[in-house]
Amino acid sequence: MEKEKKAVDSRRSFLKKAGAGIVAGAGVAAGMGVSAPFVHAQPTVRWRLASSFPKSLDTIYAPAEDFAKLVGEMSGGKFAISVHSAGELLPPFGVVDGVQNGTVECCHTAAYYFFGKDPSFAIGAAIPFGLNTRQMNSWMFEGNGLELMREFYKNYNMTSFPLGNTGAQMGGWYRKEIKKVEDLKGLKMRTAGIAGEVMKRLGVVTQSLPGGEIYTALEKGAIDATEWVGPYDDLKLGFYKVAPHYYYPGWWEGSTQADMYINLKAWEALSLEYKAMVQAAAAFAHIRMTAKYDARNPIALRELVSKGAKLHRFSKPIMDAAYKEATALYAELSAKNAHWKKIYEDYSKFRATENMWFKFSEAGFDDYMQSLKL
Repeated sequence: MEKEKKAVDSRRSFLKKAGAGIVAGAGVAAGMGVSAPFVHAQPTVRWRLASSFPKSLDTIYAPAEDFAKLVGEMSGGKFAISVHSAGELLPPFGVVDGVQNGTVECCHTAAYYFFGKDPSFAIGAAIPFGLNTRQMNSWMFEGNGLELMREFYKNYNMTSFPLGNTGAQMGGWYRKEIKKVEDLKGLKMRTAGIAGEVMKRLGVVTQSLPGGEIYTALEKGAIDATEWVGPYDDLKLGFYKVAPHYYYPGWWEGSTQADMYINLKAWEALSLEYKAMVQAAAAFAHIRMTAKYDARNPIALRELVSKGAKLHRFSKPIMDAAYKEATALYAELSAKNAHWKKIYEDYSKFRATENMWFKFSEAGFDDYMQSLKL
């Protein structure tokens, strides 16, 4: 009897410890963004996500699909998010209005498209001579970036999660060479938001067009030049066929962060578990987009050159003139826009510190590695 009693007590002790381990394991898994058994039943949630991007631009469109797929898997299908490409539910530049008024629960877009609503939007995506991708991630997740941008987005009844970054972009496609600042005057160019404001100061006539409309405008002569992202997307869009001069760097987009905006009421209605899934899935999709571009751009650049694209680097006088105009614009915006002033002051201080460090670390290493014939 004594032996049987000890055996029963041993089984009870094991089951007690195992149960505690399952609960603890679920907590750890959730913290790591890994699917874990539910501690309690979750309600069924259905969201719609409107994208500003067409499906044909698969790399910039993909984060929304990656995000929705992972949320669905982690929730066992109970939290379902349908993804809709540009124009399917809302116009490409109408997605913020849709989230703000609750037409859709969330969207995937680039904040600088909404520069016309308030210039402060642009800081959440890219501004001329701004942060590179790693610096932007650092400002967002370890600096004050997320806090400041979310505080601003509350004015539009939404919160935000970074959802992808293109990395440093190219400087665009031009029918003719741009050798000096004067060559920019009178040039008709597709460019967006705050980059367009700086270009205007350099004499460029700017237009804002969604990605799917750019080639036709360039082909018909409605514009003389365009910028989009970089080699992988640009190859798909075929710009090299009508504007062979390909410039770098895209000084207006040292990195470009895409964002997911979520309607505040929809966000606040989620359980803690579903909020954790959104956060984990967004982080995964955010990192993956940059990885895709970094893997695909060099291959696409080689193909573009083989098809006749002519690579040029912007001259230092052009870069200096653009930097001067960008800095003047930022000072003007700070003087008249309290939102911009608050966010940009923090951003610019962070940028100065980061560039001091990167000068000694990344730049020194990259300069040597890129001089080698690997």
